[in-house]
Amino acid sequence: MMTLALSPLASNLMSTLKKNIIQLPSIGSTNSYLAGRAGEFSHGTVVSTYNQTAGRGQRGNTWESEPEKNLSFSVLLRPQNIIARQQFYISEAVSIAIVNTLRRYITSHEVAIKWPNDIYIDDNKICGILIENTIAGCNIAQSIAGIGLNINQREFLSDAPNPISLIHYIEKETPLDDILNEVTNEILSIFNHYDTTQQFDTLHNIYRSMLWRRDGFHPYATPYGTQFMACITNVAPDGILTLTDTQGLSHPFAFKEVQAIL
Repeated sequence: MMTLALSPLASNLMSTLKKNIIQLPSIGSTNSYLAGRAGEFSHGTVVSTYNQTAGRGQRGNTWESEPEKNLSFSVLLRPQNIIARQQFYISEAVSIAIVNTLRRYITSHEVAIKWPNDIYIDDNKICGILIENTIAGCNIAQSIAGIGLNINQREFLSDAPNPISLIHYIEKETPLDDILNEVTNEILSIFNHYDTTQQFDTLHNIYRSMLWRRDGFHPYATPYGTQFMACITNVAPDGILTLTDTQGLSHPFAFKEVQAIL
């Protein structure tokens, strides 16, 4: 089996990682399970199942995952220096970590972050991320990062427009335990590093450099049916996306206020 090296950041921080993986045979939602018992677990705890029966996605969507073929897991994060108004940095760190991991497997196609935190290969979605933060005043008491990552599933039965799996690119099955360890190591390494060093400008610049459709004009639509061509001109540290249309007018959008058209 081919051994894939961790990123330099992950390698340097491996000795400081504290990770407890709880593997469940079947569960409705790893996020819900972890949220209900978060007080029992420490930072870095991972709850994983290879049979998630009620996975939740963004916008209230469900997440299709064939049993024993994909990764469905949640990571408990307890930020020390990321305050409530900076919570988008958590989403950035998790997204970057997953892109880093997938880029070690896929080198002939673009792996990118579709704002705010879906992971795409070319125009196909391989990973969905759901970040659920618990706010206490100005601070983040805890953050649960739920990840659905398609690994060995060849066929999708839902009406999702563009799902894809790792196996479609590397043409062989990948042991789920191996990639679970690899991707959770990367998430905790990236998160711990930036939460400790507070080099949030660097984190944000890396995130922006990984954005899907970061160059050129592409089609977008509002929830009211308005369609337009625009380019990405900025993503602010709070996650607000700024698009500039073909007339040169800039429009800021919060999550759910605009959607890319495939």
